[in-house]
Amino acid sequence: MSGNSVIQDILTEVKKAVVGKDQVLAKVLLAILARGHILLEDIPGVGKTTMALAFSRALSLQYNRVQFTPDVMPSDITGFSMLNKETGKMEYQPGAVLCNLFLADELNRATSRTQSALLEAMEEGQVTVDGVSHPVPQPFLVIATQNPAGASGTQLLPDSQMDRFMVRLSIGYPAPADEVAMVRRRQGANPLSQVGQVLDLEGLRELRDRADRVYVSDEVLDYVIRLVNATRSHPMIVQGASPRASLALTAMSKATALAVGRDYVNPEDVAAVFADVITHRLILSPRAQAEGGFHPAAEILRQVPAPTVR
Repeated sequence: MSGNSVIQDILTEVKKAVVGKDQVLAKVLLAILARGHILLEDIPGVGKTTMALAFSRALSLQYNRVQFTPDVMPSDITGFSMLNKETGKMEYQPGAVLCNLFLADELNRATSRTQSALLEAMEEGQVTVDGVSHPVPQPFLVIATQNPAGASGTQLLPDSQMDRFMVRLSIGYPAPADEVAMVRRRQGANPLSQVGQVLDLEGLRELRDRADRVYVSDEVLDYVIRLVNATRSHPMIVQGASPRASLALTAMSKATALAVGRDYVNPEDVAAVFADVITHRLILSPRAQAEGGFHPAAEILRQVPAPTVR
């Protein structure tokens, strides 16, 4: 079965639980295939948890969720050691992050120390407790949600943590017709119970490997680097995108090509995901923040010419 047909089958199952958000669902799946983590910035109640559960069912992912509050401890995430009275030895008790899909709900309500407990798992695929490293299951991904800046009880995520997320997305309110359809579906069985399995873990690994093998020409790779470098020299941007952003943009572009049935990346694939990959990594100048209306990704895409690829 071709990669793009499998991708469409996955999205068809997830759409049984999440109505009217096809573009967001597609980008979440692209990030999963690109081995990235996803940040959802949105108000509560728009379906973020439902979406994560739907993907976990369609992809056979072991799922854990933590509702972050100021009293959540780092050990709740990473696990801890406990004395076994029978053996007299300290034994590791796994934390919530030891799963395939970890939903960090309202991450920006937690303390900085607890937020940082996720970084090792996200970047290195392991957690370290009492000097001993424990690998997280593979595949592994984090879907984190944060309330909009300024919401009660929140604090901004640090730049280093924002940079660990491959994309930042927003679900938003449903259209009225979609909201009617959602309410109707809830009158019967829970829509999540209708989401069927499309892939097992080995199937997901293979689909990710297919995305890895998508070809990127030197011309397209040069385009990726020129786009990222443009964020570092723009007068309205104080801090541009890191080299990690170049890797993320390339991986997302590969997944985009696979989703439409191509085995090579073209410039349109790069442009399609550029804003989602780049915007959350930038720090705008005080002037840009004060004036508003400055959309860095759109302006950079206009300024940087795309190559002609045959």
